[in-house]
Amino acid sequence: MIELYTSPTPNGYKVSIMLEETGLEYSVHPIDLGKQEQKEPEFLTMNPNGRIPVIVDHDNDDFVVFESGAILLYLAEKTGQLIPSEEKQRSRVMQWLMFQMGGIGPMMGQANVFYRYFEEQVPAAIHRYQHEGLRLLTVLDHQLKEREYICGDYSIADIAAWPWAVTHNWSGIDITGLEDLQSWLERMTARPAVAKGRNIPERGSKNETTRAGQSIIVK
Repeated sequence: MIELYTSPTPNGYKVSIMLEETGLEYSVHPIDLGKQEQKEPEFLTMNPNGRIPVIVDHDNDDFVVFESGAILLYLAEKTGQLIPSEEKQRSRVMQWLMFQMGGIGPMMGQANVFYRYFEEQVPAAIHRYQHEGLRLLTVLDHQLKEREYICGDYSIADIAAWPWAVTHNWSGIDITGLEDLQSWLERMTARPAVAKGRNIPERGSKNETTRAGQSIIVK
Protein backbone atom coordinates (compact mmCIF):
# COMPACT_ATOMS: atom_id res chain seq x y z
CA MET A 1 0.00 0.00 0.00
CA ILE A 2 1.20 3.48 -0.93
CA GLU A 3 0.10 6.48 1.13
CA LEU A 4 -0.07 9.66 -0.94
CA TYR A 5 0.00 13.07 0.72
CA THR A 6 -1.05 15.56 -1.91
CA SER A 7 -3.04 18.58 -3.02
CA PRO A 8 -4.78 19.54 -6.28
CA THR A 9 -1.71 21.08 -7.95
CA PRO A 10 0.34 20.12 -11.04
CA ASN A 11 3.05 18.49 -8.93
CA GLY A 12 0.45 16.56 -6.98
CA TYR A 13 -1.31 15.38 -10.13
CA LYS A 14 1.92 13.87 -11.45
CA VAL A 15 1.90 11.26 -8.70
CA SER A 16 -1.83 10.50 -8.66
CA ILE A 17 -1.67 9.99 -12.44
CA MET A 18 1.35 7.72 -12.05
CA LEU A 19 -0.40 5.66 -9.40
CA GLU A 20 -3.45 5.32 -11.62
CA GLU A 21 -1.31 4.33 -14.61
CA THR A 22 0.55 1.65 -12.67
CA GLY A 23 -2.55 0.28 -10.93
CA LEU A 24 -0.96 0.37 -7.49
CA GLU A 25 -3.24 0.41 -4.46
CA TYR A 26 -2.92 3.66 -2.57
CA SER A 27 -4.56 5.85 0.03
CA VAL A 28 -4.95 9.60 -0.37
CA HIS A 29 -4.31 12.13 2.38
CA PRO A 30 -5.40 15.57 1.15
CA ILE A 31 -3.14 18.37 2.38
CA ASP A 32 -4.76 21.80 2.73
CA LEU A 33 -2.13 24.25 1.51
CA GLY A 34 -4.28 27.21 2.50
CA LYS A 35 -4.14 26.05 6.11
CA GLN A 36 -0.38 25.43 5.81
CA GLU A 37 -0.79 21.77 6.70
CA GLN A 38 2.39 21.07 4.73
CA LYS A 39 4.29 23.05 7.37
CA GLU A 40 3.04 21.07 10.34
CA PRO A 41 5.65 19.05 12.29
CA GLU A 42 4.19 15.68 11.31
CA PHE A 43 4.43 16.50 7.63
CA LEU A 44 7.91 18.00 7.97
CA THR A 45 9.18 14.70 9.33
CA MET A 46 8.39 13.28 5.90
CA ASN A 47 9.50 16.24 3.80
CA PRO A 48 11.68 18.80 5.59
CA ASN A 49 11.08 21.19 2.68
CA GLY A 50 7.36 21.37 3.49
CA ARG A 51 6.05 20.69 -0.01
CA ILE A 52 3.67 18.18 -1.55
CA PRO A 53 3.59 15.49 -2.83
CA VAL A 54 4.99 12.82 -0.52
CA ILE A 55 4.49 9.07 -0.60
CA VAL A 56 5.02 6.41 2.07
CA ASP A 57 5.55 2.89 0.72
CA HIS A 58 4.33 0.48 3.38
CA ASP A 59 5.42 -2.46 1.24
CA ASN A 60 9.02 -1.25 1.53
CA ASP A 61 9.56 -0.68 5.27
CA ASP A 62 7.47 2.52 5.27
CA PHE A 63 9.96 4.18 2.94
CA VAL A 64 9.26 7.91 2.41
CA VAL A 65 9.84 9.67 -0.90
CA PHE A 66 9.39 13.38 -1.57
CA GLU A 67 9.90 15.56 -4.68
CA SER A 68 7.50 14.71 -7.50
CA GLY A 69 10.19 13.71 -10.01
CA ALA A 70 11.87 11.43 -7.49
CA ILE A 71 8.51 9.83 -6.71
CA LEU A 72 7.82 9.18 -10.41
CA LEU A 73 11.21 7.53 -10.78
CA TYR A 74 10.75 5.48 -7.60
CA LEU A 75 7.34 4.19 -8.70
CA ALA A 76 8.59 3.47 -12.22
CA GLU A 77 11.45 1.40 -10.85
CA LYS A 78 9.21 -0.29 -8.28
CA THR A 79 6.73 -1.45 -10.91
CA GLY A 80 8.97 -1.74 -13.96
CA GLN A 81 6.56 0.51 -15.82
CA LEU A 82 6.83 3.75 -17.79
CA ILE A 83 10.63 3.88 -17.88
CA PRO A 84 12.75 2.05 -20.47
CA SER A 85 15.30 -0.56 -19.49
CA GLU A 86 17.56 0.17 -22.48
CA GLU A 87 20.35 2.51 -21.37
CA LYS A 88 20.13 5.27 -23.97
CA GLN A 89 16.35 5.43 -24.09
CA ARG A 90 16.22 5.44 -20.30
CA SER A 91 18.60 8.39 -20.31
CA ARG A 92 16.38 10.23 -22.80
CA VAL A 93 13.39 9.82 -20.52
CA MET A 94 15.44 11.05 -17.56
CA GLN A 95 16.63 14.07 -19.55
CA TRP A 96 13.09 15.15 -20.33
CA LEU A 97 12.01 14.47 -16.76
CA MET A 98 14.77 16.85 -15.62
CA PHE A 99 13.70 19.34 -18.32
CA GLN A 100 10.31 19.53 -16.65
CA MET A 101 11.63 19.57 -13.10
CA GLY A 102 14.23 22.28 -13.74
CA GLY A 103 12.43 24.27 -16.42
CA ILE A 104 8.73 24.02 -17.20
CA GLY A 105 7.60 23.61 -13.59
CA PRO A 106 9.61 26.43 -12.00
CA MET A 107 9.06 28.91 -14.83
CA MET A 108 5.33 28.32 -15.16
CA GLY A 109 5.02 28.27 -11.39
CA GLN A 110 6.57 31.73 -11.21
CA ALA A 111 4.35 32.89 -14.07
CA ASN A 112 1.36 31.80 -12.01
CA VAL A 113 2.61 33.68 -8.95
CA PHE A 114 3.18 36.98 -10.71
CA TYR A 115 0.24 36.75 -13.12
CA ARG A 116 -2.38 35.44 -10.70
CA TYR A 117 -1.40 35.80 -7.06
CA PHE A 118 1.19 38.50 -6.41
CA GLU A 119 -0.35 41.48 -4.60
CA GLU A 120 1.50 43.99 -6.78
CA GLN A 121 1.53 43.85 -10.57
CA VAL A 122 5.13 43.57 -11.79
CA PRO A 123 4.94 43.65 -15.60
CA ALA A 124 8.63 42.86 -16.10
CA ALA A 125 8.36 39.73 -13.97
CA ILE A 126 5.13 38.63 -15.65
CA HIS A 127 6.70 39.06 -19.09
CA ARG A 128 9.89 37.29 -18.02
CA TYR A 129 8.19 34.14 -16.76
CA GLN A 130 5.48 33.97 -19.42
CA HIS A 131 8.10 34.41 -22.14
CA GLU A 132 10.33 31.71 -20.66
CA GLY A 133 7.35 29.41 -20.15
CA LEU A 134 6.41 29.81 -23.80
CA ARG A 135 9.99 29.18 -24.89
CA LEU A 136 10.09 25.92 -22.93
CA LEU A 137 6.73 24.79 -24.29
CA THR A 138 8.03 25.56 -27.79
CA VAL A 139 11.02 23.30 -27.11
CA LEU A 140 8.56 20.59 -26.05
CA ASP A 141 6.50 21.19 -29.21
CA HIS A 142 9.61 20.63 -31.35
CA GLN A 143 10.42 17.43 -29.47
CA LEU A 144 6.89 16.14 -30.11
CA LYS A 145 7.12 16.59 -33.88
CA GLU A 146 6.37 13.20 -35.45
CA ARG A 147 6.22 11.65 -31.97
CA GLU A 148 3.11 10.47 -30.15
CA TYR A 149 4.78 11.02 -26.79
CA ILE A 150 7.85 12.93 -25.66
CA CYS A 151 10.33 10.06 -26.01
CA GLY A 152 8.30 8.04 -28.50
CA ASP A 153 6.71 5.64 -26.02
CA TYR A 154 4.59 6.90 -23.15
CA SER A 155 6.72 7.42 -20.02
CA ILE A 156 7.19 9.33 -16.80
CA ALA A 157 8.48 12.23 -18.91
CA ASP A 158 4.94 12.73 -20.24
CA ILE A 159 3.38 12.32 -16.81
CA ALA A 160 5.73 14.97 -15.40
CA ALA A 161 5.21 17.54 -18.15
CA TRP A 162 1.48 17.29 -18.82
CA PRO A 163 0.06 18.70 -15.55
CA TRP A 164 2.10 21.88 -16.06
CA ALA A 165 1.75 22.25 -19.83
CA VAL A 166 -2.02 21.81 -19.71
CA THR A 167 -2.29 24.86 -17.38
CA HIS A 168 -0.76 27.25 -19.93
CA ASN A 169 -3.89 29.44 -19.98
CA TRP A 170 -3.75 29.86 -16.21
CA SER A 171 -0.17 31.06 -16.60
CA GLY A 172 -1.25 33.51 -19.30
CA ILE A 173 0.68 31.66 -22.02
CA ASP A 174 -0.79 31.42 -25.52
CA ILE A 175 0.24 28.21 -27.34
CA THR A 176 -1.36 29.13 -30.66
CA GLY A 177 0.71 27.57 -33.43
CA LEU A 178 2.24 24.86 -31.25
CA GLU A 179 0.22 22.18 -33.00
CA ASP A 180 2.24 19.16 -31.94
CA LEU A 181 2.07 20.26 -28.32
CA GLN A 182 -1.68 20.77 -28.60
CA SER A 183 -2.18 17.30 -30.10
CA TRP A 184 -0.11 15.76 -27.31
CA LEU A 185 -2.13 17.59 -24.66
CA GLU A 186 -5.30 16.14 -26.17
CA ARG A 187 -3.87 12.60 -26.27
CA MET A 188 -2.77 12.86 -22.68
CA THR A 189 -6.09 14.29 -21.50
CA ALA A 190 -7.92 11.38 -23.17
CA ARG A 191 -6.02 8.74 -21.16
CA PRO A 192 -8.34 7.27 -18.47
CA ALA A 193 -5.62 7.30 -15.80
CA VAL A 194 -4.85 10.95 -16.52
CA ALA A 195 -8.53 11.87 -16.40
CA LYS A 196 -8.88 10.23 -12.98
CA GLY A 197 -5.51 11.26 -11.57
CA ARG A 198 -6.06 14.94 -12.31
CA ASN A 199 -9.06 14.90 -9.94
CA ILE A 200 -7.22 13.40 -6.95
CA PRO A 201 -7.74 14.63 -4.37
CA GLU A 202 -11.16 16.08 -4.96
CA ARG A 203 -11.52 19.41 -3.25
CA GLY A 204 -12.91 18.92 0.24
CA SER A 205 -12.37 15.16 0.13
CA LYS A 206 -11.47 13.05 3.14
CA ASN A 207 -8.85 10.31 3.10
CA GLU A 208 -9.47 7.73 0.39
CA THR A 209 -8.24 4.27 -0.38
CA THR A 210 -8.21 3.67 -4.12
CA ARG A 211 -7.10 1.26 -6.79
CA ALA A 212 -7.13 2.17 -10.47
CA GLY A 213 -10.78 2.36 -11.51
CA GLN A 214 -12.39 2.48 -8.06
CA SER A 215 -12.46 4.59 -4.93
CA ILE A 216 -13.54 3.89 -1.35
CA ILE A 217 -13.90 6.63 1.25
CA VAL A 218 -12.18 5.76 4.54
CA LYS A 219 -13.78 7.61 7.47
